[in-house]
Amino acid sequence: MKDFVEQSDIQKLILEAFTFRHATKVFDPTRKISDSEFETILEAVRLSPSSFGMEPWQLLIVQTPEKRELFRDFAWGANGATNGTAGQLGTASHFGIFLAHTGETMTHHSAYQQKLMKEVKQLPDEIIGFINDAYQKFQEHDFHIEGDRQITDWSARQAYIALGNAMTAAALMGIDSCPIEGFEIDKTQAVLERHFGIDPKVYKPAVMVAFGYRADAPMFPKTRREMADVVSWA
Repeated sequence: MKDFVEQSDIQKLILEAFTFRHATKVFDPTRKISDSEFETILEAVRLSPSSFGMEPWQLLIVQTPEKRELFRDFAWGANGATNGTAGQLGTASHFGIFLAHTGETMTHHSAYQQKLMKEVKQLPDEIIGFINDAYQKFQEHDFHIEGDRQITDWSARQAYIALGNAMTAAALMGIDSCPIEGFEIDKTQAVLERHFGIDPKVYKPAVMVAFGYRADAPMFPKTRREMADVVSWA
């Protein structure tokens, strides 16, 4: 009975977190996420799964107001232009940009992948050889991921897994968040290269994300399609 109650509590907690989370447009600028809580969010990111375990993304946290302002003119989803506020750029406790790896590092047999498997995963050579062959087949034959753009898009899909886990981890702690695709990618890339030293041959901006505490209650109740319209069984 004890295990059943605990399991029910966990299920309730999960659903409450997903119900609580909404795309927060304006945060309370006076409230900051504690270091320990944000470290937990970052750990959720770091421990997230990715295809073939390649971890094809980086997360840049932009905290100084001056550097956040570099994105304001063209990050229309984060600058408050749609609601007449300072937006997430001006109010979020923490603001991040997920960077997707390009074909430079994510083409099969790349030097980056060999180092990752050898030094981070500490895999034996025979396993590395097997993964190299399987990953090449996956790219060239199974999913037809060819060219830098397709590889970068694949990397971005892996970043979104980490993004979702980060927002869920935040919600479980009562912390608000907002994923942001409302930005001009070319201008964002230029700022990243010029002001942050991000090599555009290696990384492309995939998605932005803001964390903090909501300034106001959501304007609209959470709505989703009915379960029968979302899930089918065979």
